[in-house]
Amino acid sequence: MTVPSFEHVVSVSTASKQGISRIVADAENGASVVIERHGKPAAVVVAAKRMELMLEQEENLRLAALVLARAATDDGQRTTLDEAIEAFGYSRAELEAELDSESTAI
Repeated sequence: MTVPSFEHVVSVSTASKQGISRIVADAENGASVVIERHGKPAAVVVAAKRMELMLEQEENLRLAALVLARAATDDGQRTTLDEAIEAFGYSRAELEAELDSESTAI
C-alpha cells in the first residue's frame, strides 16, 4: 500500500505514548495522522468533517463512473417489458396466469 504524503506519521507505540487526545486534536486541527505498525500504515485518523467530505466525494465518483459507463454503452435503443418477457420465451399472459394460479393455491 502506498501512503500519500501525510503531515504526521507515528508508530503505534508513539501514538500510545502521546495518547488518543493528542491524535484527535491534531486531526481536528486539519492534520491527517497515519499510525504505523511495524513500519507499515495501519490506520489514518482524520477529522469527522473531512471523512464526511471524502465519503461524499467517493459516492460522487461512483455515480460519475456509472453515468460514463452508461453513456459509453447506451445505443439509444429501449426495450419494453413485453419485449424483454418475450426474449425469455414467455408472454405477459402466461406469467400473469402463473401468478394467478399460485395466489389461488395458497
